[in-house]
Order: sequence, then C-alpha cells, then structure tokens
Amino acid sequence: MPSKDVVAMHPFDPLSVSEIPFVADLLRQHTPLDLCFNTITLHEPPKTELLAYFQSNGPKPDRKALVIALEKGTPQVHEAIVNITTSTVEKFVYRPGMCPTISLEDLEMVESIVRSDPGVIEQCKILGVEDMSKVYCDAWTIGFDKRWGAKRRMQQALMYYRESPTDNQYAHPLDFCPIVDTDAQKVIEIDIRSVNGERTPIPKKQYNYLPEFVAETYRPDLKPINITQPEGVSFQMNGNEIEWTGFKFHIGFNAREGIVLNNIRYADPQEGGKDRSMFYRLSIAEMVVPYGEPSAPHHRKHAFDVGEYGMGAMTNSLKLGCDCKGSIHYLDGVYSNRRGEAVVIPQAICIHEEDAGILFKHTDFRDGKCVVARNRKLVVSQVFTAANYEYCIYWNFFLDGTIQVELKLTGMLNTYCLHPTEEAAPWGTEVGERITAHNHQHIFCLRIDPQVDGVNNSVMQSDAMPSPHPPGSEENPYGNAFFCQKTVLKTTAEAACDYNHETSRTWDIVNPSKMHPTAKKPVAFKIVSRESPRLLAQPGSLVWNRAGFARHTFWVTPYQDDQLYPAGRYVPQTSGLENDLEGNFNIITWTKEAANIENTDVVCWLNFGLTHFPRAEDFPVMPTEPVSILLRPTNFFKQNPALDIRPLQAQGESQYAFENGKENGNGEVTEAMKKCCV
Repeated sequence: MPSKDVVAMHPFDPLSVSEIPFVADLLRQHTPLDLCFNTITLHEPPKTELLAYFQSNGPKPDRKALVIALEKGTPQVHEAIVNITTSTVEKFVYRPGMCPTISLEDLEMVESIVRSDPGVIEQCKILGVEDMSKVYCDAWTIGFDKRWGAKRRMQQALMYYRESPTDNQYAHPLDFCPIVDTDAQKVIEIDIRSVNGERTPIPKKQYNYLPEFVAETYRPDLKPINITQPEGVSFQMNGNEIEWTGFKFHIGFNAREGIVLNNIRYADPQEGGKDRSMFYRLSIAEMVVPYGEPSAPHHRKHAFDVGEYGMGAMTNSLKLGCDCKGSIHYLDGVYSNRRGEAVVIPQAICIHEEDAGILFKHTDFRDGKCVVARNRKLVVSQVFTAANYEYCIYWNFFLDGTIQVELKLTGMLNTYCLHPTEEAAPWGTEVGERITAHNHQHIFCLRIDPQVDGVNNSVMQSDAMPSPHPPGSEENPYGNAFFCQKTVLKTTAEAACDYNHETSRTWDIVNPSKMHPTAKKPVAFKIVSRESPRLLAQPGSLVWNRAGFARHTFWVTPYQDDQLYPAGRYVPQTSGLENDLEGNFNIITWTKEAANIENTDVVCWLNFGLTHFPRAEDFPVMPTEPVSILLRPTNFFKQNPALDIRPLQAQGESQYAFENGKENGNGEVTEAMKKCCV
C-alpha cells in the first residue's frame, strides 16, 4: 500500500479497493493457515485519538482493518487487526464457537446445492415437480437449532417453485426445508412438515407483478413529474465529507451497517459560525424480524439482517431517476469477498435534495400579510435486499437542524403454503389462494453516539403529565395544568426503559454543562419515536433470548470503543443464553452492572419499527410501508435556526394545473394570489 494513499484517507473513510487486498496479503504472509475471508473492514480508531486529531491536538491515527477469516472448508474462525499504516498484523486470535456473518457467496451457493441433492429431488417429485430448474430457494441463516448449535455453519433453504424463469416464486411456496452445512456445501437434513399425515400441495395460481405480465394494465392517465435544480445543488462534497446549509459530516459505509454517519456538526451562525458538535456516530446497528407462526420450522424465522447477513453487503446499485429523483450525487460501496478481493457496489449511496413542504408560515389576519418559507431536506440513502424484503433507508437532514431516520419497507412477503384443512388466521393472512403470509415484526436498533456540544452528556426521560394537584386547589384552580416531567437517567439499569404512548414519552440527550441563555435549560437533542413496538415473543423464547436488545425500547450505556453491535459481534447461531456469550458480549451483558451514565460519554440505543399483519394489498409486491424517528434540536439553538432561509416571493417552476387558474372558473386570479408573501 503506497504510503501517500494512506495519508490522503480520512480516518473514517471505508477501506479502498487497494487496501482490502493489501490487508488480505499481509495476513496470508502472517499465518500458514489456508484462509477464506469473511470480513475485511475499517477498524475505527479509538475515539479519544480521533477527537484529538479533529481538534488538532494529536497526530492522525494509524489506519487499521478488522479481519474475520475462516480456515478454508471449516467453521474455525480467526480475528485479526491489521495496521495498514505500518504494514503489520497487530492481533491474530482464534475465536472458538463463533459464527461470522453469512456472506453473499455463502447464500448464493445454497440454491445449486439443494437443486442437486437427491433428498431434495425426491421431495420435489413427491410434490409433482420433475424439472429442478423450476425449483428455487431463499437461503436464510438457521437462527439457532439445538441439533447443531454453533459447531457447524448452517443455513436453511426456504423452498419455492417457478413456472417460468420470471414467475413470482412467492406465489408457489413448498412445504419442506433443507438444512445446508455451509462449509461442507451439502444438505445434511430435510425438515418436512405434514398436516394430518399429509403433504401440502404447491399453490399453482400465478400472482405476478413484472412488466412482462402486467404491462397491459398500466394506466395511461399518470403524467410525468420532473424535478430540476437549474442552479445546481446546495451541498458540497470533499471525498466522503459533505457540507449543506450548516451541517457538516462524514458519510461512511461498511458491509455490516451500510451507511455510517460520523462527526456530525453544525456551523451555527447564531454563534458566529462556530462548528458545534451534535453526534459522533450514527448507524443502524442491528435489526430483527421475528415471525409469529408458532409451528416448526417457522420458529427459526427471525432474521438479524445486520448481524447475520450485513445490510451493506446486500445494498443495491441505485439507478438514476428510479431510486432517487432530481440532481443526484452517488458514492460507491466497497466490501470484501472470500478471496480477500474488493467488491464495488456502484452508486450504493444516493445523495440529493428534496422539497419538504412548508418550513414556517404565518398570516396576520388583520392585513393579510403573510410570510412563508419552503423546507428542504438533504437525503443520504441506500436500499438493500434481504431475500424477499427491500429496505429503503433515508438519513434526512432538515433546515431547522432536525435529523430524521426514515425507512420504507417494500419487496415481497415471506409466504408459505396452506394445507386444504388449514386457515391462515390467527397467525397470518391468506394473501393468495392457499398462500399465507405470517404475522411478523421489524425492529431496528439505532445506535446514537451523541456529542451534544461536547463529549460529556446526560439523558433525561420526558413524560407529559397532568398536574398532581386537583381542580380547585391553589396550584391548579381550573384543573387544566400539565407539565413535562424530566427524569435524569443515572445508571444503565434506570435507562433500560420502554416507550409510553400515554405520556408521549421522548428522551433528551443534554449537555448539563451548557445552558440555553433564555430557556434556562440545558442544550439538548430530543429523540422522538412514536413507532416503537414491543417485542411480542415471550420471555424465555428463542427470539427473546437471542434478540435481547429488543426487550426494551431504549438503552443507554457508557461509551466503549468496541461496543458497536447490541446483539454481539457474532450473531449467527447464537442461543442468547448467558453461558454461550463468553467473548461475544451484547447489550444485556453490558448493562448487567448498574454503571454510571450521568454527565459522561454515553451511547443511546433506540429500538423502533413496526408490527406487520399482512394485507391482501401487500401481495404480490408490497407498497412501501414507512417508519421513522426524529432527532430534534431542543434549546440547542438560540432561536429558530431557519430564519436565514429566504421567504419565497414566487413559486418558480410551479404553475396552475388548469389554463384559467381555477378548475371551476369562479373568481379572478390576481397578482397577489401568485405570490407567497404579500
């Protein structure tokens, strides 16, 4: 690796296409073991070193890589830290009993394995399928199965049939599930479900959505919408760093988390343009999708799409005008394959601006004088495909300093066949003839590493409460009083808490050392999440054990450099039981002791998402289902930070929809009506 390349890299930049094979070669030279590579990714420098560097109080940290590798053909896992700057291997350790993420290469080989397996061929013949080219499967991690534990790396194959190469396979699910040994590359078991001693016939009715099947139904009355920025975009890029209307931050990417945002700050004109820190690091650190069908083998369906697969590795290459519209800037995504080579996802990250409706408006009823400004958002987005589901992830930045994390879920329902004697309810919905889609949840864990005007922060729980004093009392004579009850969360035990709809519960990340001059309250960012369903799997269940992070809506932990993943670094085939966690600690073990989290460097973990009871309208392809949270500045700015946004005098390219200005022709369109501000 040429030293000049290392010097030029930003400390948060993802590993480059030249760094990844360089790291692999260094490790091959270090050990005689025949390795295949699971992960080669940036090993982020310690926070103290990076903050010193950013504040010009320390040297640039060495650039390092985290490597997870397997002995070829075995489940034996090794973990390494490779120093790219010094071309040395700093650590190389054996990690017994650990299963790393399932790579795309692992997933892709399963279909060919099951198609050629004699046992699978026999089961297909029993169901009336002779042509194995029409048999398909979605490979999933096995979750945890006590028959094998973590001794072998396992996958389960969810089986489907296609009448033609582009037929919708989710309309034709099969009733059996092969189990594949990933390293041995063979089927070792077939789980077969019977109902009253009978097999379930394959649903044969077609439900298709691709243009070659439905183009004749496309409606002709939908007119084009064009989005233009004739003067160009309002953001500036310097490599992976971006500046936009005061916001400044770095956009990273890795195979596990996908987009990672770092060093988020704001050049505050109300404080002389000073860069004020907001967040050190933001990412979706984990997610779980537990299904609610109680019969085997569906209890194994609870995918951790971050820790078991990696939503960065599953990221789509985005297409101009399809996934994003307008004036677009793209960043590529880079990750490693099993040979230690770099894999490039062209246009993995989309960056663009969108109109976001009204920013502020007021009309004085006395004289009709009005002021209105349009809001805008900067969108940093990715889309990843996890077998049947698509997840569209949007990091939205607004002109008032608000940050929104928005997800839109689309793609295909995970389906299963119904026996003629079965009903889909109560555990699912019959979305097609003899096709059930099971109830399930999507729970995302947002890792929030705050830096609200400095590293030392506290967290306060905010609850809307009525006055404790009754009507007629001196304190509440008319009975209408209510207030915001603030509770400082002092320890990790206190901070393990849940959303409360009745009190509109939010959480404030505050800097207790800096007070707002007029509000007389500490500067803060408020976490607003009204879509935080509780985990419905019961205590003691496999999902409850494995997805410990989802047992509460909210957690706070003291910052530790190596605590990035709430379900642990190694997620596949973990049981979640305490005796299996040695060396693979998670948020349950991190919070076992009641550690101090007051006025110190903390990390917040917020779970949000939705509970999905499938609808007929979700089939054969699902319209997007949105869910989002907000990080809102609260007494952070001296006043509305968007006062520097010019009110609009006219709507630019906007126009009346009909020639006379009004559809019904009543009244005249005056010049005043054509202006935003009068």
